[in-house]
Amino acid sequence: MKAKRQEKIIEIIEQYNIETQDELADKLAEAGFQTTQATISRDIRELKLTKLAYPGGRQKYIALKNRELHIDKKYKRVLSDAITGMEPAQNIIVIKTVSGMAMACAAAIDSLAIEGVVGTIAGDDTIMCIAKDNAYAVSVIDSLKREIG
Repeated sequence: MKAKRQEKIIEIIEQYNIETQDELADKLAEAGFQTTQATISRDIRELKLTKLAYPGGRQKYIALKNRELHIDKKYKRVLSDAITGMEPAQNIIVIKTVSGMAMACAAAIDSLAIEGVVGTIAGDDTIMCIAKDNAYAVSVIDSLKREIG
């Protein structure tokens, strides 16, 4: 449902000059997607939408790098297929993967720019994902679980 909603958001902002989250919510509702403002706000952040000025001193949402959305989907698929477990150890998240997939997963994690991730180090089937602090470690695990479904 999330992926379909986000695809619809991209379609809507490409078709209409959407200035506010309320306008976006209305268009989503017309398309059959009932959402909350918090969900729309998260979608905007995840889709890396920004506002662009257009004639008349107005602004509209645009997707900066539409190509990145397709790359993000591929990274999420890699993570979903390869991660077998995650465990926090203070501010370090130990991520276990299918043998030979740790480096690909670490690159995917880095590219997704998840808030709180400082960096990753990968071996063959294990990644050390360093979070800013212990609280971020838990948050990063939650984010990764959401990303991989």
